[in-house]
Amino acid sequence: MWQTAPMSELIPRYQTGTPQNLEERFAHRASGMLASEIRSLFAVASRPEIVSLAGGMPNLSALPMGMMASVVHDLIATNGAEALQYGSGQGHPKLREQICEVMALEGIRANADDVIVTTGSQQALDLISRIFIDPGDVILVEAPSYVGALGTFRQYEAQVVHISLDDQGLIPDALRAGIESVRASGRKIKFLYLIPNYQNPTGVLLSADRRTEILNICREEQIFVVEDNPYGLLGFERPSPNAMRAEDSENVIYLGSFSKTIASGLRVGWALVPPSLKEKLVIASESSILCPSNFTQMTISSYLADQPWRDQITSFCELYKVRRDAMLESLEEYFPASATWTKPSGGFYVWVNLPPEIDTKLMMPQAIVAKVAYVPGTAFYADGLGTWAMRLSYCHPTPERIREGVKALGGVVHQELARRKSGYELS
Repeated sequence: MWQTAPMSELIPRYQTGTPQNLEERFAHRASGMLASEIRSLFAVASRPEIVSLAGGMPNLSALPMGMMASVVHDLIATNGAEALQYGSGQGHPKLREQICEVMALEGIRANADDVIVTTGSQQALDLISRIFIDPGDVILVEAPSYVGALGTFRQYEAQVVHISLDDQGLIPDALRAGIESVRASGRKIKFLYLIPNYQNPTGVLLSADRRTEILNICREEQIFVVEDNPYGLLGFERPSPNAMRAEDSENVIYLGSFSKTIASGLRVGWALVPPSLKEKLVIASESSILCPSNFTQMTISSYLADQPWRDQITSFCELYKVRRDAMLESLEEYFPASATWTKPSGGFYVWVNLPPEIDTKLMMPQAIVAKVAYVPGTAFYADGLGTWAMRLSYCHPTPERIREGVKALGGVVHQELARRKSGYELS
């Protein structure tokens, strides 16, 4: 009888173990591939006993799963051969038409031929970065800014320059000063990246008049604007101002996503680009993924065609508003008077500023012991700032869990303030 040796004996010795000097084999840009602080929190924050105010996962409890099951069933039953096949590198034609209808809600008049469907808007951001960024180029971003964008820019070896914002969004005078400073140093600016609606991480809404002023500045300075807009339809009190792309179709690259308004697991986003950029973006997308998933695109398309999706967005807004209110009320009750925070009118996040002597990254272990998680402010800066701040997400936990988590976190902050005060007095 033949006897087979153990698999470990069949594999040559040189294939096992850790390669020597592996870092030396990587491409230079691989040094910029670092895990985000949010991703590194997931293992802890996902434990059931921890109240996670960290991740920005959409809350799907308002999405009727029976309805989604019916959409998928009918799609496979009637058009499965197409849904499970390769598709166009630019995206499914019908879905691109429907995306134009969705964008029309924010004042955008667009041609479906200028829409490129992507695997979430994160892929669109990666493709734009690949097309535009050479090592050492400058990208202007809000201060603070979305951690996923900062990671992408770092990967392509860009220099990130933060531009200040306040409770009305990005400050135009700060933008002018930032452009002047960068150009005086001889560096090249490739684009301004911003999230005008219920910004991640601050929740701030960019005012309508500032949108116009920022667009005028960037046109004059010949700087593209990358408008990332995943939260624009999630306003609680009133609709957000028209998208910046509605005012400028030649200098704005618009990124959209169904992750927050339908389901993030389907991973369907898009870029609306000026016609001069479309070919490069499609080529970059095809070289990256060949084509976006026909199945998920056609699922979204069927949902938009046959279901009351506007009513569903309203349901999400109502759900998130209740949770936002629970967070703001709890912060008022449990946090020290020396803390301040944003009061978002939509989206997922509250940004909390603590006294400068507190380092929220160093405070994280105490919070985990108290069974609550948040994201330290340093995750949202490319230059190490933000030690005094934290982002709290209210989208996923129940209102009761939000109150429980904020109460526990408030206790940790009070203890840290008392400890530092005592330490200063002893010194």
